[in-house]
Amino acid sequence: MVETLKDIGEFGLIARIDALLKREGVQAPGVSLGIGDDTASFRARPGHEILVTCDCVVEGRHFLSRHISPVNLGRRSMMLNISDIGAMGGQPLYALISLGLKNETPVQDIENLYRGFLVELNPFGASIIGGNLTKSGNGIFIDITLIGEVEEGRAVRRSGARPGDVILVTGYPGQSAAGLALLLESLASEDQALVKAYNNPSHRAREGRAVALTGCATAMIDTSDGFVGDLGHICEESRVGALLNQEKFPLSDDLRKAAQKLKKEPWQFFLGDSDDYQLIITCRPEHVERVRSAIAATYEGPVTQVGELTTAEQGVRVVLADGSERALSAKGWDHFR
Repeated sequence: MVETLKDIGEFGLIARIDALLKREGVQAPGVSLGIGDDTASFRARPGHEILVTCDCVVEGRHFLSRHISPVNLGRRSMMLNISDIGAMGGQPLYALISLGLKNETPVQDIENLYRGFLVELNPFGASIIGGNLTKSGNGIFIDITLIGEVEEGRAVRRSGARPGDVILVTGYPGQSAAGLALLLESLASEDQALVKAYNNPSHRAREGRAVALTGCATAMIDTSDGFVGDLGHICEESRVGALLNQEKFPLSDDLRKAAQKLKKEPWQFFLGDSDDYQLIITCRPEHVERVRSAIAATYEGPVTQVGELTTAEQGVRVVLADGSERALSAKGWDHFR
């Protein structure tokens, strides 16, 4: 008989989670009080700024439970937050996790969910120091607050870009969106490369930190809303425009094949909504090779120059393969539209 949350209750689950974290997790430096009291506490390191981010993942909205394992769901949920810390040039330290769960959820699924969290946190020496549990209605939700740090003055913001900067992007944005489309159209198995890109994306946190330490990036952001949406955030905060070149977009063979199946142009996936968690980096032209070198120390994928920044009045535009220009709407993903 499968043991469920109804069988062991909230405090039984807390005890299970606490034991699992002590057995399989790590103790991040600076923690003075973890799970077991009204709050957790930690000591901030002198000379460092504290970074804080949070993300909520809702069943049916952000993931399809029938298509993802509990371990991969844990990895994916934690990775979203690690990516945000990395895009600022920091490193993660402490996580607080709140879960909304159903009575009939198997206890083993929750333990495996936490194992997924630890797969992403342990390599950084980061730890789970608290959270909350509640009963949910139709589906589960995962709400994570992640705390990190960055050396004073080293955080890379969205607001430092200038006209004349080049636009670099890591990896192959658009693959996650194509993987989800293949799943929804029942055109791929769960082990297909693009489906894996959707269910189990990879962050570029180490690369973001390496770029920040060069001091060469003028702005940086992760592609959680899709390439154009997130570039739009940089343009808005930095008060600049952008001119992209379609022929320079990094498009993998897998994406090209998927686009053909889905009867869409591959570059539409690159530009559209897609949670790939790659990095968009802007820098002066003379610093491109230094940025690429910093990334190459931990990442074997491409770092592609796809355009340059212009004045704000010119907006965000793309030069298509036939030489014509098209204006783009640079709005990011909006949960309420």
